[in-house]
Amino acid sequence: MTPPAEGALLVVGDVVTDVVARHRTPLAPATDTAAEIRTLPGGAGANAACWAARSGRREVRLLGRVGTDAADWHDRALRRAGVRPLLVPDAETATATVISLVDATSERTFLTDSGAALRLSPADWSAGLLDGVARLHLSGYLFFAAPSRETALRALRDARQAGIPVSVDPASTGFLDRLGVDRFLAAAKDAEVLLPNADEARALSGGAEPDSAAAELSRRFPLVVVTLGAAGALVAEGGAVTARVAAPLVPPVRRVDSTGAGDAFTGAFLAALLAGADPVRAAEAGCRAGAEAVTVVGGRPPDLQGP
Repeated sequence: MTPPAEGALLVVGDVVTDVVARHRTPLAPATDTAAEIRTLPGGAGANAACWAARSGRREVRLLGRVGTDAADWHDRALRRAGVRPLLVPDAETATATVISLVDATSERTFLTDSGAALRLSPADWSAGLLDGVARLHLSGYLFFAAPSRETALRALRDARQAGIPVSVDPASTGFLDRLGVDRFLAAAKDAEVLLPNADEARALSGGAEPDSAAAELSRRFPLVVVTLGAAGALVAEGGAVTARVAAPLVPPVRRVDSTGAGDAFTGAFLAALLAGADPVRAAEAGCRAGAEAVTVVGGRPPDLQGP
């Protein structure tokens, strides 16, 4: 099976209910801290899919597992974003939930209950899901539990056998530490593109600086793009950094929440690659989306923040 030039982007990953709490003062232990709190659809995989659709990709599909408690809500939110949901309902476990604590600098800290997301099982996958697909993206969260890791490995194997390029987002330094860097790298080794942030790149490579980390990882993966937040991104291939991409300037007063900025980069980057952009142009598109993402609460595009 040869991937069609105008084919779909298939994202396999996490669908999450986000509870975003923006607190302007430091957390006060053992008492109240005032906050603005919103419940929003999220998840690294789901967010990336939504940003890819918003960036112009005509067909974006998302495979993920959700609890029956919120399946309809997430289905509607994805369809409204232009994403075709392929959601597997789980009657035994609730939808994954993340409490995102966002401080006055817009930096976020996550409390994560993975719920149904990491129960995506090999039975939920079929090679037929790749029909009409031009690129597969795997959320790194899938690699952090046995059932979803096996599912990701099967999807990766089937995509490579079909000649479909695969990208992976490492997702979380905390979970990487728990799983083990070597295990993650072994699982993701056949991916064509790795999309870590600076902390994840350092963790995976042992490099002290993002440049050296990106260069080292590009000896393992054909293309590595390391996101640097407000500093933009690095593109590395063949053991060397080949480009540095600047991010649009976002005034501090407009930065409200960094939740999902990396997901926005991923979605826009992949949409641009599929549209024929080279890695540098695709990274520029990703940086523009990431800069827009920090100006809204939650991880979805600004016109999709409602319930």
